[in-house]
Amino acid sequence: MKLILKLVAGIIVGIIVGLLVNEPIMEVIVTFQMLFGQLLTYIVPLIILFFITSGLSNMGKNSGKLLGFTAGIAYGSTIVAGILAFIIATLVIPLFVDGSATAASEESGFSPLFELAIDPALAIITALLTAFIFGIGIARTNSATLKTFFDEGKNIIEKFLWVVIIPILPFYIASIFAELSAEGTVWETLISFGIVLLLAVATHWLYLIGAYSIAGGITGRNPFSLLKTMLPAYFTGVGTMSSAATIPVTAERTKKNKVHPSVADSIIPLCANIHLAGSTITITMASMTVMMMVGDLAAPTFGTIFPFILGLGVVMIAAPGVPGGAIIAASGLLTSMLGFNEAAVGIMIALYVAQDSLGTGCNVTGDGAISLVVERLVLKNK
Repeated sequence: MKLILKLVAGIIVGIIVGLLVNEPIMEVIVTFQMLFGQLLTYIVPLIILFFITSGLSNMGKNSGKLLGFTAGIAYGSTIVAGILAFIIATLVIPLFVDGSATAASEESGFSPLFELAIDPALAIITALLTAFIFGIGIARTNSATLKTFFDEGKNIIEKFLWVVIIPILPFYIASIFAELSAEGTVWETLISFGIVLLLAVATHWLYLIGAYSIAGGITGRNPFSLLKTMLPAYFTGVGTMSSAATIPVTAERTKKNKVHPSVADSIIPLCANIHLAGSTITITMASMTVMMMVGDLAAPTFGTIFPFILGLGVVMIAAPGVPGGAIIAASGLLTSMLGFNEAAVGIMIALYVAQDSLGTGCNVTGDGAISLVVERLVLKNK
């Protein structure tokens, strides 16, 4: 929650600074924004490479029918959540967002003091493919040396995120909003923020009701009773902003729903790392909103957004455990698949982190529904 408060403070300070300072100071602010944006661009492929490889290699220890079925359902659930978000965003957001807005446009009134291009460590798709090859290969060959390399690489990148990226993030967001404020487009952006946040939370709960209705139908039990039992996990996720940190509570509440302890103890930790339906809903809606606001970006059609959702379900394996990790991991897809510039990515980060706790609550609560379905369909337990 501290990160959210710092983020809000960054938005407020950024707006005030943008209204008060002159052009030379804005050029300094834009220079900082450019440098940090370049750093994000560089680090994202490394997050994908080390986190996904490490995760896949560790999953190999528990490979089998249960793992494969759970991973398939979790991925399918994430994709369905993204499609649901696309449908609702398509129907509702155009009623409130003016497509003539110019927030985060490539054409800014301010230029950085100098240009510095930091190339990404790897292309996003290259990082993904490499992660799958090495992750699955390590799991199959039991290569202790490579596993140690990627596990320790993950620890280094995670440390870098906590020590460098996360602390600087509020200042980066402040720089984005200072520029928007100075250009006179900040109020349209804030109005869009509020609409997306409310719409995302409503969609989270629509998704959860649907997920537990399916689980209840398969198990022959009351879906609202099942969902009520999982509420402590939801509020723990809201408080911790981390699916990984919520695992003990999620597993305990899943067992309360009469899922066998051995099943809950296997599925919940796995889903905490691969099932991020709530995060997918918010990122899909937020990205569509930015695309509608910015004339330079392509229109958010299903043909544009669906491949993005498919990629999102994969790259967010790199997200759990770090507040805002989902949007940081997804920023590579925003630039490579949707054409976002650094300012647009900055707005996405601000919008996403503002609701990160609520998205986490949706993620972990959905894990309980997956556990019910997997136990019934795979193990045939009643």
